[in-house]
Amino acid sequence: MIGVLAAACIVAVLAGQARAITVLRRPDPVAVHRVRPTPAPAPVPDEPMGRVIDVLRRRRWLRHSLSFASVVIGLVAVGMIGYPFYTNLYADRRQGELERQFASDDLQQAYRDGAIQEGDSLTRIIIPAIDVDVVVVEGTTPSALRAGAGHYVSTPLPCEDGNVGIAGHRTTYGRPFHNLDLLSPGDEIILQTPIGECRYAVTEESPLIVRPTDVSVIQPTVEPTLTLTTCHPKGSARQRLVIHATRVGEATAPPA
Repeated sequence: MIGVLAAACIVAVLAGQARAITVLRRPDPVAVHRVRPTPAPAPVPDEPMGRVIDVLRRRRWLRHSLSFASVVIGLVAVGMIGYPFYTNLYADRRQGELERQFASDDLQQAYRDGAIQEGDSLTRIIIPAIDVDVVVVEGTTPSALRAGAGHYVSTPLPCEDGNVGIAGHRTTYGRPFHNLDLLSPGDEIILQTPIGECRYAVTEESPLIVRPTDVSVIQPTVEPTLTLTTCHPKGSARQRLVIHATRVGEATAPPA
């Protein structure tokens, strides 16, 4: 959505400049009247910007200001397109590093010892219904979430009893939770850890929309639960979209 708006801004700026240049190059009726004794042509009745063009012809500083504003708007539009592109490239590179770490023996031992550090690989989340397959890091600080998705450190480790919480970006940094709102009750979510694997099913009440300050969604639960959170609506942090899922069966050994 941001990219579409930015592209529309660029097109509008270029079209406006082209229109202004075309009209400004037309002969000035007043100047033609000075050269030739014939009467100046009558104003074109269907010219909606006649007054504006006349003002621009007579005031050079206004033309320069308009050109400067067009350049600024163009740069802002390019930035709007470039920023998500840059963050997605960064997340892709980070995911490559996390993939290698996730497969290491050192991480498996650190997981068993409870010594996973913020920003380290913690679990892989797979959601077949919306084609999600990313490595989740420990922590939800801005630096940790640049990997795409992070585990709330105040919640249990993946596949453990209680309410496991994971937050993810929706429009930047790989946007792993871009289509989280498309999940339906019963859809499967798989968590793979260095020492096991478990499965969850989306609950009937999902998805939920809550305030960003509402932390009740990740409060402890008796039933083994998984909670996913992301920004809502897309491109805004005004609200939070929440998915709840309950664990199906027990954790199993990791796939070979």
